[in-house]
Amino acid sequence: MFAIAIHGGAGTLSRAGTSADQEAAYLQGLESALDAGYSLLHEGGSSLDAVTAAVVSLEDNPLFNAGRGAVLSRDGLAELDASIMDGATLAAGAVCGLRHIRNPITLARRVMDRSPHVMLVGEGAEDFARNQGVELVSNEYFRTDIRQRQLHRLLQGAAEKENDLLAHGPASGIDAGMGTVGAVALDARGNVAAATSTGGMTGKRWGRVGDSPIIGAGTYASNGGCAVSATGHGEYFIRAVVAHDISAQMQYAKLTLAESVKNTLARMKALGGNGGVVAIAPDGEIVLDFNSEGMFRGVRSSGGRREVSIYR
Repeated sequence: MFAIAIHGGAGTLSRAGTSADQEAAYLQGLESALDAGYSLLHEGGSSLDAVTAAVVSLEDNPLFNAGRGAVLSRDGLAELDASIMDGATLAAGAVCGLRHIRNPITLARRVMDRSPHVMLVGEGAEDFARNQGVELVSNEYFRTDIRQRQLHRLLQGAAEKENDLLAHGPASGIDAGMGTVGAVALDARGNVAAATSTGGMTGKRWGRVGDSPIIGAGTYASNGGCAVSATGHGEYFIRAVVAHDISAQMQYAKLTLAESVKNTLARMKALGGNGGVVAIAPDGEIVLDFNSEGMFRGVRSSGGRREVSIYR
């Protein structure tokens, strides 16, 4: 048994506000990412390699809020975060505040594999990238016309007044870029892994970092529990320690993956947070769940399951 599940963001995804062509493009992007990861699993590759490949595919797709096409900060710059974790060893790597790394997930993987550290930040992380031969690009590489227009609308007050933005963050959904991409996988050896990458929130400032690069919040993997990648309003995922909480309920309370996800998302919802997760357990159970109106998601397994979707 081997399988992979991915997500490309969660939020208020209005059917009325999304054209058929837009929806088809998003679904094709999810299909491509699924295929990139699944093909490695099919060839006997590791869950770590599979989640890395899937997330790289999503980072390279300008439709998603990660890598090229990431949302822009208040200063008009892309600032990127990512993390990865190995369920077999609990090894992990994370990076945040990147401005020049083409594929942040590849740098997070290097931090895990080739450094004694777990998290590197900003200029220091990019110095490490140069040392490792990781590809750097200009910040302009990440910018798209759509993200520029989103930032302009927000700064002009078309989204929210600043006080509302500080309290609640920008409106969720495709237009606001409250997205994140991620993947979880189970390989034929029974090992799980998780990876997550994001551009964060449109108009963010003060070096804001969400849950995506925080091990235990937006990303977690343990063969004793499960692998989880999260998407949504990061502050709530951090406060609820969502990814680790799901795995811990399986490991210590002996709940199923579905039960653990349901419990944790309900607790986060009670705090006021919206979002979702993709998760996979060593026994092959897969859950793609969310408490928002929609979540870009997909799954493919050796048992023949293959699907991509946005809405419930």
